[in-house]
Amino acid sequence: QLQLVESGGGLVQPGGSLKLSCAVSGSDSRVQALSWYRQAPGQEREFVALVDRNDGIIYADSAKGRFTISKESVWSMVYLQMTSLKPEDTAVYYCKAYRDGYDYWGQGTQVTVAS
Repeated sequence: QLQLVESGGGLVQPGGSLKLSCAVSGSDSRVQALSWYRQAPGQEREFVALVDRNDGIIYADSAKGRFTISKESVWSMVYLQMTSLKPEDTAVYYCKAYRDGYDYWGQGTQVTVAS
C-alpha cells in the first residue's frame, strides 16, 4: 500500500520561494508517475506538475518557469521547488502517485502567499 506524506508548506511573502517534499512509502517499480496538485478555497483541485518513470515532466501553464518538480531515483521522494510565488498560488498542495490504474493521495500541505 502506497502512503504519501507532504511537508514544507508555510507562509511566504510574494516573490518568495518554498520547496515542498513528498515522502513515498511502499513504492515500487509499478509506480508510473508522481504528481503535484493544489486546491484553493472554494475551487476545484488542479494539476500542477508531473514526473513519470522515464523522467518525463509536465507542468501546468501556471507553473511553467516558476516551479520545478524532481524525484529521487527510487521514487522515495518527490519535490516541488516553487519560486516567484504569487498570492494566487495560495492553496493546499497534494502529492499523488499513479500505480496500476489507481491514484494514491497524500493529506496535503498548506501554502500561503501573503505579505
